Amino acid sequence: MAAKSSSSSTTTNVVTLKAAWVLPQRTQNIREVYEVGRKLGQGQFGTTFECTRRASGGKFACKSIPKRKLLCKEDYEDVWREIQIMHHLSEHANVVRIEGTYEDSTAVHLVMELCEGGELFDRIVQKGHYSERQAARLIKTIVEVVEACHSLGVMHRDLKPENFLFDTIDEDAKLKATDFGLSVFYKPGESFCDVVGSPYYVAPEVLRKLYGPESDVWSAGVILYILLSGVPPFWAESEPGIFRQILLGKLDFHSEPWPSISDSAKDLIRKMLDQNPKTRLTAHEVLRHPWIVDDNIAPDKPLDSAVLSRLKQFSAMNKLKKMALRFSSERT
Repeated sequence: MAAKSSSSSTTTNVVTLKAAWVLPQRTQNIREVYEVGRKLGQGQFGTTFECTRRASGGKFACKSIPKRKLLCKEDYEDVWREIQIMHHLSEHANVVRIEGTYEDSTAVHLVMELCEGGELFDRIVQKGHYSERQAARLIKTIVEVVEACHSLGVMHRDLKPENFLFDTIDEDAKLKATDFGLSVFYKPGESFCDVVGSPYYVAPEVLRKLYGPESDVWSAGVILYILLSGVPPFWAESEPGIFRQILLGKLDFHSEPWPSISDSAKDLIRKMLDQNPKTRLTAHEVLRHPWIVDDNIAPDKPLDSAVLSRLKQFSAMNKLKKMALRFSSERT
């Protein structure tokens, strides 16, 4: 469900692809400026490649969005909005920096900072030692990105672990938010109705088709639950089943490892996964919660090894789903 399922587009919005452009000005051909190399990843709309700047030899990531996948006027507007939002947030230390944008008759190319340190869960599993205190530091970074988005009038709408990468393989690597393809600008009090996001992380009010920026805090709460237990809080074999569980909103704090997780961590999760968006904590309030603020509350003792093995399984399962998605997108 990572794609938008809004039904606002009608046949009158279909554009003639040959004549349509996303960027307001024509640009150089990307291949004149960069040498495009190996494929790094595949999303629903775009493919990311490694690229090297010809003048300096610097390495970057390039997300190429084929125009054949942009079927209506709204799709073109969405790509332009993603570019604007990335520029808007580019100064934040934990957001991937956009270097430049290029367009030709077949695709739009977003050149960004290259993150070589891998995905959030992969890095945790690889390191082996993992504690509540480390989880607190990670979620603090994620929620700081959410707070920065909201302070600039941006709703992310697709927060999930795969959208957070480490910039280097070093011990002190920075965690960076990467994908703003479903993000939108919003005004205070404005609500949205198009169902977007990824099944495990989607807020109940999104499923009810009336939501605002509070839905990002819910998604961050789901990430925190997974960081501490290795499994999502709302789980089922099918997408409709997951959505039913989300709407029920029953949290399991009885199974392992929850009895050995601090009460403060559980308190924060309950307040981030509040079914009522009006009483749910804001990003700013999450960052003031004792479990985040006081380094001594979240224990530094290693979490149960079962958490790491479940995290590994959950990550592998998501990669299999991505492979299936890649297979189907390559056939279209």
